[in-house]
Amino acid sequence: MKKILFYVLIIAGVFGFTTSEIRTTDNPDDKYPGVSSIKSENLIKTVEYLASKELAGRLSGSDGYFKAADWIAGEFRKLGLKPMGNETYFQTLSIEYNDITGPCRFYLTNNGEETRTFKLGDEFVCRGFTGSGKFTAPVVFCGYGFSPAKSSNDSSDNANTDNEYDDYSGIDVKGKIVMLFKQTPSWKAENRDWNQSLRYRAVVASQKGALGIIFVSKPNDANPQKPIGSVMDGEGEMLENFPMIHLDLAGADEMLQTCGKTLKELQTSIDTERKPMPIETGVTAGMDITAKYTKNKQTVNVAGMLEGSDPKMKNEYIVIGAHLDHVGSQAGEIYFPGANDNASGSASVLEMARTFVNSGVKPKRSVLFILFSNEESGLQGATYYSEHPLVPLEKTVMMMNNDCIGHGDSLQIGNGKSVPVLWQITRSIDSLYTKGMILRTWNGGGADATPIHLKGVPCLYFVSYFSYTHLHLMSDTPETLTPLTFEKACKLGYMTACEVAGGNYQRETVLK
Repeated sequence: MKKILFYVLIIAGVFGFTTSEIRTTDNPDDKYPGVSSIKSENLIKTVEYLASKELAGRLSGSDGYFKAADWIAGEFRKLGLKPMGNETYFQTLSIEYNDITGPCRFYLTNNGEETRTFKLGDEFVCRGFTGSGKFTAPVVFCGYGFSPAKSSNDSSDNANTDNEYDDYSGIDVKGKIVMLFKQTPSWKAENRDWNQSLRYRAVVASQKGALGIIFVSKPNDANPQKPIGSVMDGEGEMLENFPMIHLDLAGADEMLQTCGKTLKELQTSIDTERKPMPIETGVTAGMDITAKYTKNKQTVNVAGMLEGSDPKMKNEYIVIGAHLDHVGSQAGEIYFPGANDNASGSASVLEMARTFVNSGVKPKRSVLFILFSNEESGLQGATYYSEHPLVPLEKTVMMMNNDCIGHGDSLQIGNGKSVPVLWQITRSIDSLYTKGMILRTWNGGGADATPIHLKGVPCLYFVSYFSYTHLHLMSDTPETLTPLTFEKACKLGYMTACEVAGGNYQRETVLK
């Protein structure tokens, strides 16, 4: 312990904060009152509710999401936190919303007879922004789904305009279903970056006459992605009558048997030769999918504040945040619990608020606790906050983002390269008490910290290592969480917040 403290004190001197500010004690409660009350069982109890079937995956704008938001607001109210949104705990914003009401069916046919039905959730899922459609049609494979013709969905230079590469070259897809690799190529065509948006490729396919898309993962990847629930489709036009699914690799290879190919062979050929290889699969498939799209729907961020005790410093702030939303449910048959992503981060924010209040800590600076909407569809909740802040950004000393902190074997604190002094504060605390951090970090924010970091606010991103085993899968349940890692993440976040909210560090110093 003495040797660890010696090195911590040397580092502290280098980064400009005093030894008294990181002094050690055998009992961390002496320095950070209430920290020992943070228990994994309490955190997991919160996760169990947020990940429950009742909330149906917390898709932002859904009934389940609003139940979660109302519950968090109720807990903030019990703690006596100050409501921050128009005399409520809600900051309202407008989003696009897609409710996959069902049915959601995908099947194969032969001579008009249904011969094979794929199971929703196990073998395929719908894209979060799938359109509706009911039809049977031949299936064609069209590689990555890029074409030099620009679509109305993308008028920028991101569109692929390489005239020598066209996944639709020499094949007619009118009135058919196209099978495409979901991920983009690992190589470039004429030094052009591929457009990452799935909507872009959907519009391209639709313009060429296709009726729908079967996305499949790249089988040659080290860990091919399973069919996941996702509402990250990109900007642009929503095709309300164009269904999109994500099929597993076994199902895709089953469909390719008739033409004597495998997905591995097709990907290898395209990636090696950097030439398209569209083919007729020889099979006919049926899609029967119903979704209801709303272009403008209201949702909320949830925010409450613990006011600082110092007459001057209470006008400086730290923000402790996480995203409350996940990717929802489909057809009333399946839902994605989102226990780690991000009921874990949401539970930690709530538990830190409880610990501040119940332990009687009176920080000099004010602390804003906030749960963001729509991280899953593109950081809209955090972006809206960054453009309509509830506390002045120029007076915000730190923003702490908690995202996927409940599953894994250790902790990593991101954005440390952007704010090394702030990162070192957390590292020093961890060295003395939680002993769970790895040294890997990055710059540029990350997830919901990104738009706030871009506004010049010092940010830390708390996430567990090896956190994404169950990412966007139905298996992301409370039972898969790692209690010790989860507890350490919350304790480390709380102690870091105590240090900064205690007024010892100036924003200008933290930004160095």
